[in-house]
Amino acid sequence: MSFWEEWEKRKKRGSPFFFPDLERMVEEMEKEMADFFKEIEAEVPEDLAQEHVLPDGSVRKEYGPFVYGYSVKVGPDGKPVVREFGNMKPNPSVGEDKRQLNLQEAREPLVDVIQEPEQVKVITELPGVEKEDIQLFATERSLTIDVTNPEHRYHKELELPFEVDDESATSTYRNGVLETIIKRKRDRGSGRNIAIQ
Repeated sequence: MSFWEEWEKRKKRGSPFFFPDLERMVEEMEKEMADFFKEIEAEVPEDLAQEHVLPDGSVRKEYGPFVYGYSVKVGPDGKPVVREFGNMKPNPSVGEDKRQLNLQEAREPLVDVIQEPEQVKVITELPGVEKEDIQLFATERSLTIDVTNPEHRYHKELELPFEVDDESATSTYRNGVLETIIKRKRDRGSGRNIAIQ
């Protein structure tokens, strides 16, 4: 039984409304909300839904974790740079798809890209994971960060501000913060995996 079905079952009205139009509006809003949450329940990936059997024998579904956030900073050109993170984002194609949210199993981590004249520094927050769970892959124009820990899944494909020398990439991981430094490109390369120190 879903949360909304349980809520409907428990909902009781002791006395009739004095305003029948208001009662009808409230019922319509409740129905729309119940339909909306049923649609969201259908969209939730299996990894984000868990069932728990309660002491009385009933089954309760829990969903999550759901994370959405953004960071804002001033870029080198003086314009604001907004970066989203999390696993729950507004769906940009609501007109065609009808889904309000774009839910993903892997969470997008909070990433900060610091552009320097001779290199780019990428700072990534990956709390709760071990160094061995992190996989990095660099090409001359991108950096991909993957975490395969079953409790904390992260994924981010990042376009770099300029062409880089993927052979020069170094990375360190301490206290949940991954720092990757890649030098500006001087000659052609094909991409490589980056070892984390």
